[in-house]
Amino acid sequence: MAEFLAADVLWSLGRGVAGLLFLAWALRVLNWAWWRPRRLERALRAQGLNGTPYRFPYGDVKEILRLRKEARAKPMPLAHNIIPRLLPFFHRAMDEYGKISFTWFGPVPQVTITDPELVREVLSNKFGIFGKPTQNPLSRFFSKGLFVYEGEKWVKHRRIMNPAFHAEKLKRMLPAFSACCSDLMDRWENMAGSEACYELDVWPELQSFSGDVISRTAFGSSYEEGRQIFQLQSEQAELVIQVVQNLYVPGYRFLPTPKNKRIKAIDREIRSILRGIIKKREQDIKTGKASTDDLLGLLMESNMKHLQEDGNKNAGMTTEDVIEECKLFYFAGQETTSALLTWTMICLSMHPTWQVRAREEVLRVFGENKPDFDGLSHLKIVTMILYEVLRLYPPFILIRRQTYKTMKIGDVVYPPGVLLLLHAIFVHHDPNLWGKDASEFNPERFAEGVSKASKEQVAFFPFGGGPRICIGQNFALLEAKMGLSMILQHFSFDLSPSYAHAPHTVFTLHPQHGAQIRLRKL
Repeated sequence: MAEFLAADVLWSLGRGVAGLLFLAWALRVLNWAWWRPRRLERALRAQGLNGTPYRFPYGDVKEILRLRKEARAKPMPLAHNIIPRLLPFFHRAMDEYGKISFTWFGPVPQVTITDPELVREVLSNKFGIFGKPTQNPLSRFFSKGLFVYEGEKWVKHRRIMNPAFHAEKLKRMLPAFSACCSDLMDRWENMAGSEACYELDVWPELQSFSGDVISRTAFGSSYEEGRQIFQLQSEQAELVIQVVQNLYVPGYRFLPTPKNKRIKAIDREIRSILRGIIKKREQDIKTGKASTDDLLGLLMESNMKHLQEDGNKNAGMTTEDVIEECKLFYFAGQETTSALLTWTMICLSMHPTWQVRAREEVLRVFGENKPDFDGLSHLKIVTMILYEVLRLYPPFILIRRQTYKTMKIGDVVYPPGVLLLLHAIFVHHDPNLWGKDASEFNPERFAEGVSKASKEQVAFFPFGGGPRICIGQNFALLEAKMGLSMILQHFSFDLSPSYAHAPHTVFTLHPQHGAQIRLRKL
């Protein structure tokens, strides 16, 4: 009898504990999805900010997706006023609620900031109040590393990696840039054959070219393994994109769906290849055979230097850290430059006068010789064109930050847990900053450099800003200058009638239906 009573008591206690745990979980979910959003909304409205009302539990996600789907259903006219197509929801919200207004990503308020001074204040992050927003864990399969790290880990990695991107180190990579460009020109000339005019979708071509550049400059002699990584990461990115564009569902990554299983299998394969490359390079360093003319060699050289100087194994990066940074080399480097070169060819096809001016400059500086480092750094018109393309078609159209403490920006005090959307595309197209021709292609505005191109010095930030400005921006611009110079030496080009102007965002700004260009050999 006593045993039955004890069992009954334990069963009652168990049910009581389970009930309390469920109640605690339910209250936490209720706070996340209802009480907290309402509290944050009241705090923002009390300070004069306007925005959409919170809709439980999705916020504005359904409307964002609906308008984006509508915008992508058809191409736009051949013009550079691309904001209504790229960000139809935010374009409408700004018209209705003002330049500093809030919307909702699920239960999280997101404030749009387009004032350049406020953007600079957030990006400078002097007091460590802002950080990267929480990511969908699946996106970390290819975007960990310097891009997402915070605090001391970010400082350590940035310090170790900086030397690899100094001008003198980039100069040593120019032969690899040149070899990849020559291969591309040979390929295009062979494809054209004896035809006077040859049509080509340059978007996949320039993606492949940029992947080749990263493979050679990142891994040097391990180029073939690098190409394999590039192909695997491209497949992985496509799968991850399909998942992360929707509202994040906690725990989804653990479900054994075909996409999740393939994403993880690719990750294991990439890590295995990179681990083999790094191990071989470590052995070469010990025997004095290693080259430091590629990014991996420079990174490992800098890493070993910090380890020796500090005498502390925690001062450097682990093999896993190096793997993550190598994966980021591929993803960020390949995406950024291929997009920049593609939009540049499209813009120069739309504005042939500037194409002629750029070609005249390239031929004046290099003639028929391969471009060299000193000559590339003196290309004024080409640089103006690239800056104008980056202004109109920035690779990353917005930067996200999140408040982790109460922080005053301008006249508004933001509580913790607010997403800040720094829309580069809105700032870059603002007529109050760039003039009435803000949505027109006019490289002349950069004739006196970036600082005098607009009314605000911080109105141009295609690579971010502050201490977290993209570490590879000089690498990307040097590669773009080399690629564009050699294309201009070998071909003239214009848009094919089959081209449909349809900019859209994946991770960077892509041409949705490709970039069909007609090439003519010179």
